[in-house]
Amino acid sequence: MDSSPRGPSAVPVGLAATLLPVAALLGSIVSLSVGTSFAKHLFPVLGAEGTTTLRVGLSALMLVALWRPWRLRLSGADRRSLLLYGAVLGAMNLLFYLSLRTIPLGLAIAIEFSGPLTLALAVSRRAIDFAWIACAVLGLSLLLPLGGVSTRLDPIGVGCALGAALCWALYIVFGQRVGHLHGGRAVAIGMSVAALVVMPFGIAKAGALLLEPAMLGFGLAVAALSSALPYTLEMVALKRMSKQSFGVLLSLEPAVGSLAGLAILGERLSPTEWLAIALIVLASLGNTVSSHRGRVAAAAAMTPT
Repeated sequence: MDSSPRGPSAVPVGLAATLLPVAALLGSIVSLSVGTSFAKHLFPVLGAEGTTTLRVGLSALMLVALWRPWRLRLSGADRRSLLLYGAVLGAMNLLFYLSLRTIPLGLAIAIEFSGPLTLALAVSRRAIDFAWIACAVLGLSLLLPLGGVSTRLDPIGVGCALGAALCWALYIVFGQRVGHLHGGRAVAIGMSVAALVVMPFGIAKAGALLLEPAMLGFGLAVAALSSALPYTLEMVALKRMSKQSFGVLLSLEPAVGSLAGLAILGERLSPTEWLAIALIVLASLGNTVSSHRGRVAAAAAMTPT
């Protein structure tokens, strides 16, 4: 006899299983955006370099305590790949936070998205992908300080965001090389290497201020919101949803970041900048969907009839 509740408040098991990973990934995106927004409050005291060091260093400590990566057996090739993975992770975080000194959070995320988007489109030869390339290029051109409406954006800030975009693309490449390792332990090692990469910059900028209890407390909250919690929620989502669905939802990050920047930091964007974000989000969404359809079609073509 079925004893499950059937009242109006009952949620079907299938619906709950569908909503859980979606809620987890959206929670990850929101947590990352909120944590990064709060991190900007540390800039006047610690600078972008000190804030990055605090965030990455404390995140590394959390992940090491959680995953105990010393149990991971590594070959020489694995060690080299993890060093490269961690180095670009550190550089990506540092460049991204440096960009936030002068440009709004949502725009920095949108520009950073050009890295993985370019990497994904570079290996594609389908006609539809040229539409997504054009869409991304148009959105990015509206943000680059080349003249006209985009001149209000600081060139150095945009340059740092573009550097973070390049590092994100490299992060994906090197991340794939360590994809056969235990995910949590590999990330813990990578984050530890990243902390060592950014630490000299943070110490040079903030010095002993990094060890003040108030800074450590605020930094711990930022690290939890922008690294530990998002990573955990992404792991929940990845185990329960397709890569296509994951990519589609992740494409919303620039828009969520813009809303967080508006709500927490009062960063107001112009209509042109919102249009640029929409174009980049559309390019990411379109690439994710069309890539999935391409893989399905290829698999169907290889299936014997």
